[in-house]
Amino acid sequence: MDAQESVRIANNAVDLEGRKLVMDTMDEYGVEEALRLRESGQQAEIIAVGVGPARLEDVLRTALAMGADRAILVEADSALDPIALSAVMAQIARDESAEIILCGGQQSDWDSQALGAATAERLGWPQVTWTRALKVDGTTVSGQHDTDEGVESFQVELPVIITTQQGLNEPRYPTLPNIMKAKKKEIRKDALRSYSVEPMVKTTGVAAQSRQRLMKIMDGKDKLAAAAQLVHSLRNEAQVIQ
Repeated sequence: MDAQESVRIANNAVDLEGRKLVMDTMDEYGVEEALRLRESGQQAEIIAVGVGPARLEDVLRTALAMGADRAILVEADSALDPIALSAVMAQIARDESAEIILCGGQQSDWDSQALGAATAERLGWPQVTWTRALKVDGTTVSGQHDTDEGVESFQVELPVIITTQQGLNEPRYPTLPNIMKAKKKEIRKDALRSYSVEPMVKTTGVAAQSRQRLMKIMDGKDKLAAAAQLVHSLRNEAQVIQ
């Protein structure tokens, strides 16, 4: 869902009716990197994959307008957790004889960082996380990724799963000619039941976070007094600092 949209809860779930669906920013980096690898001379077919409601077709059209060759939409009425999603991704990777899977390191609406790792486990592929630079030479993939200690260089053989992050690239905007071309590109639609996947996590309740604003106005004539009052409010009332 677009981050500018307001969150609404209905029937114990996030209500997406009438809400604009967009590609997750992390996944935009993945699409862009796939395009750049191909533009560097790699012979590759780029397939965008989405799992969700039928309206997700509009999001996949964005990937096609960026330059992806075709797309696969697995229609699902209910949201799947990352572990269940990984089963779908693994099956598609096998069916399509994929060699590289590029996916977001985390999701804006589910900060699990689990999809890439779970898919790699199912396929028995190596995984490189938080990638900041990527190069493919034959069957060898090399580059850099972030670790807790800093930046680390890596080298791994295909097939591989790469998780993306901000800084890997700057995603392009679809041009009008490419948007028109995207309307004619293939989007294969599969039913979720054809993948024999069941959600591993069951949602028992959903609530939207809300915070009441204090709406305090501070007199800025005495700057030192205003600063002291601000610190006091942040520490004792808002409790956002210690």
